[in-house]
Amino acid sequence: MTIDTVRLVFPKDCNIIVGQSHFIKTAEDIAEIMMSSVPGAKFGLAFNEASGPCLVRTEGTDQALVKVATEMAQAVAAGHTFYLVIGPGAYPINVLDRIKANSETCRIFCATANPVEVVRAVTEQGAGILGVVDGSSPKGVEGDADKAARRSMLRRFGYKF
Repeated sequence: MTIDTVRLVFPKDCNIIVGQSHFIKTAEDIAEIMMSSVPGAKFGLAFNEASGPCLVRTEGTDQALVKVATEMAQAVAAGHTFYLVIGPGAYPINVLDRIKANSETCRIFCATANPVEVVRAVTEQGAGILGVVDGSSPKGVEGDADKAARRSMLRRFGYKF
């Protein structure tokens, strides 16, 4: 077995959700979640099938984002994993609970706009995701001004009153 990392490449104005699921139905179910949760959202989705023909299954409303998701899926090459690229104007907070509640979803590795590296194990059988490195390490502890800025940002985004 070898352990390595794969850097996920996606547009700066996008968010991604990377997860693990157990069934080919995942591709259509997550696409339906996106379309019913954020009508008009631009997204691309790729799901790595883990048996049978072992294809990368794709769905989405934006072919450029479908291509990005497919490239991430191929780069990681781990079975039963999905890569959702969410375009500008929609965010993981809009869909994450519904994706986690989806009967095929086993786990979410990340939901982020930060740089991401997938920590992967590769064996003779295939590859699997061990975890992710999401963004950067902390550089300190917030002070009063940082706390006020955080609270203000959440209100500016409309997540708090």
